[in-house]
Amino acid sequence: MNDKTTAAPATPVARYALWLVLLAAAGTFALTMGVRQTMGLFLSSLNTATGLGIGSISLAFAFGQLWWGLTQPFAGAVADRIGTGRVIFIGVLLVALGTIITPLMTTTAGLIFAIGVLAAGGAGMAGPSVLMAAVTRMVPPAKRGLATGVVNAGGSFGQFAMAPIAIALMAGVGWASAMQWLGVLILLALPAVFVLKGNSKLLAAQSAAASGTKPLTARQAIGQALATPSYRYLSLGFLVCGFHVAFLATHLPGVVAACGLPPEIGGWALGVIGLFNIVGSLAMGWAVGRWRMKSLLALLYATRGIAVLIFLLAPKTPAVMMVFAAVMGITFLSTVPPTAGLVAKMFGPANMAMLFGVVMLAHQIGGFLGAFLGGYVFQVTGSYDIVWYIDIVLAAGAALVNLPIREPRPVLVAKAAV
Repeated sequence: MNDKTTAAPATPVARYALWLVLLAAAGTFALTMGVRQTMGLFLSSLNTATGLGIGSISLAFAFGQLWWGLTQPFAGAVADRIGTGRVIFIGVLLVALGTIITPLMTTTAGLIFAIGVLAAGGAGMAGPSVLMAAVTRMVPPAKRGLATGVVNAGGSFGQFAMAPIAIALMAGVGWASAMQWLGVLILLALPAVFVLKGNSKLLAAQSAAASGTKPLTARQAIGQALATPSYRYLSLGFLVCGFHVAFLATHLPGVVAACGLPPEIGGWALGVIGLFNIVGSLAMGWAVGRWRMKSLLALLYATRGIAVLIFLLAPKTPAVMMVFAAVMGITFLSTVPPTAGLVAKMFGPANMAMLFGVVMLAHQIGGFLGAFLGGYVFQVTGSYDIVWYIDIVLAAGAALVNLPIREPRPVLVAKAAV
């Protein structure tokens, strides 16, 4: 890639533009992730209002996890070709619409449409694969690790800020109006459209010209990525991450209630997860430039499994719940910077949004299982213990599967026609 593409900003104006890019991406992620991760607070109210049962409502949340992942490879491919700003614009509008109409839904199908198709699909379009790729494209290589950590911390801050906001709104205007106000709040992300506009076609063309090759098509990029064992190992580990994150985001308030603790502890626990994930995300963004990313991922997954085991053995008090939430927060989404970094390191930025979107799809398949099994197991057994045990085993597997990953690997290129 030529020097003009990779040179670090040298002037105050360039540095200002860099921070504006980070603010736009982190702010968008804060709003979309913050609203999505607080939806578990409304689960009990939705059940009371609709009478559908926790299992049926969990299915809508689980479908949302899956659809959020399914949209990201396609949204990434579109953003790589026609521009990030347009994709984010549509995504933000869909999240707002889905969130606003959710209280009007009275059937499982209606909830799946509002939560699972509109809101989750829109959040996928304005989600991490598109945002991380935009930052990777616009930020110098030496600063990409820290930049992705900052963007990821934005999502964490959104969860930290949105949980108490949602609780206050529910107390003040009722759960239905509270959810609709959250939908309106998401529209604050629209100015990011103008900051993050652009696509990766120029990067692909410059890279191809420098190496005497031609840019990969989307099909070629995905085919070569799926044929890379390290990419598959990375995706398997991220699937486990999705299981864990979705289970906590959807059912932590239910876990709190099952432990006999006051409902507000659930909201504060979600907020603590978001707060400490800011610390974890920034620390991980700093660490990826200094240690092997696969080793950092293995450490994060192992820490989760040990923390869950200790939590199961400990007395269930508010203090224990807050400490557990803090530990989970540090590891919650701090897997994203090293995962995105490995994708960029393996294949370069030209198809980053799409290829990271495929990894996010694996994450959300795990998310579907975590959200659905949490509700199903609790409905059948009256306890979440089985899901916790599954989570411990999966965390150990994720720690091990990241160890064989080879980094770095050369950037994927297609041979030029002779």
